[in-house]
Amino acid sequence: MSVTDAEAAGAASGTAVGPAPTVLTPRLRLVLVLLLASQFMLAVDFSILNVALPVIGEGLGFSLGHLQWIATSFALCAAGFTLLFGRVADLFGRRRLFLGGLVLLGAASLVGGLAQSPEVLIAARVCQGLATAAVTPAGLSLLTTSFPEGPLREKALGLNGALMSAGFTTGAVLGGLLTDLLSWRWAFFINVPVALAVLVIAPTVIKESRPDERPKLDLPGAISVTIGLLAIVFGLTRAGEKGWGSADALLPLAAGVALLLVFYAVERRVSAPLVPLSVLGKRSVAWGNVAGLIAFLTETSLVFLLTLYLQEVLGFSALAAGLSFGVLGIGTVVGGSTAPRVIGKIGTRQTLIVGGILQTVFTVALLGLGDDRSWMWLLLVATFAGGVGNMLVIVGFMVTATSGLADHEQGLATGLATMTQQVGITMGTPIMSAITTAAMTGSGASAVLGGLKVAIAMNAAIVLVGTLTSALFLRGARPSGH
Repeated sequence: MSVTDAEAAGAASGTAVGPAPTVLTPRLRLVLVLLLASQFMLAVDFSILNVALPVIGEGLGFSLGHLQWIATSFALCAAGFTLLFGRVADLFGRRRLFLGGLVLLGAASLVGGLAQSPEVLIAARVCQGLATAAVTPAGLSLLTTSFPEGPLREKALGLNGALMSAGFTTGAVLGGLLTDLLSWRWAFFINVPVALAVLVIAPTVIKESRPDERPKLDLPGAISVTIGLLAIVFGLTRAGEKGWGSADALLPLAAGVALLLVFYAVERRVSAPLVPLSVLGKRSVAWGNVAGLIAFLTETSLVFLLTLYLQEVLGFSALAAGLSFGVLGIGTVVGGSTAPRVIGKIGTRQTLIVGGILQTVFTVALLGLGDDRSWMWLLLVATFAGGVGNMLVIVGFMVTATSGLADHEQGLATGLATMTQQVGITMGTPIMSAITTAAMTGSGASAVLGGLKVAIAMNAAIVLVGTLTSALFLRGARPSGH
């Protein structure tokens, strides 16, 4: 980015006009801390209730069949509305949507923690999902417009990626600790003070960012893509429960695909599209998001597979299984903090390839796991190294998918990236669950281990495909200017 471009970007994002900053000023450091704290909190919310689900079910009277809706209602809204809210952030003000989403998140978390019936809890989870769909792209676009392309943005996105991945792991551990030591209700309450702290400080340090001219919102595009994404996410969750051949899964999946085709047709014709096809046509945006989809799909579903291994094969408790992923969390932090330096030396494309190869190799290594606890060393080593590789891909994806676009398109770019992330998280577990179940022969720990190894092999194959797409279709990507 040239100095002139940086000045224009600064003016557009509400920062002082002048040369792009090359070091973190005290204000930028505080902006970074606030945005990262909110993103980490949202990542924790994806997994913090998983361990607590049986306890919540007993406490509020959820039937076993309806228990999964505590997670599904959140995931549906978080993934389905992200693209819409990413564009709304561009049109009406990123800070405004960010702060409004935090208010909703804090209120929904308080209501969820106080809930005395399944209906109130599900309503709170829906609102938490909507808040996540608003805060995540708004926060990411504030991050990318506050930090210019180059070392500072790569560092910010690296820390963001590391904390988001660590948040999924932390959520599992924290959920177990809070449920065992206090109550499952604290898995909700913990959001309230964090949201309040950010809401008190953020308005004084984060400046508003909105376009000079407000274009018309593409309502047909917004409706078709939102309902289409909701249908696909719903179909994927039903596939994990009912099987991929069931009508419960196939009908919403087919409806979702049809609506996304309608969305594409709408975007070709409207004057102010929700997603300009020129943006989707950029190789960095299209193939960067493919790499991100695969990175999130594979790593989050691998955690699911290894949770089954630890509990069903090795006999660990839920809390002990959660704590075992602490090493993976350390790997993601190491990967996220080193990724900006790696990108600076070899470029985003090479970083995506190196990270993908590393993740592939150590996912394959997990095929050596046995049926006793002496194999824990292999799990710990492989999850640490695979976590490093996965984070190199995630940060490389975020930098690739948000680079080369004007500031007024950053909400759209980060909305696409966030949608990719959340759809990947939602897709992975039902896909791997279905593969594991189909591959199991007989019953008992050995049958579970056999099914898990087939799913782990498929997981590694998907990572390899993602690495090959980056190598083939992102040619020409060069290291960012330093």
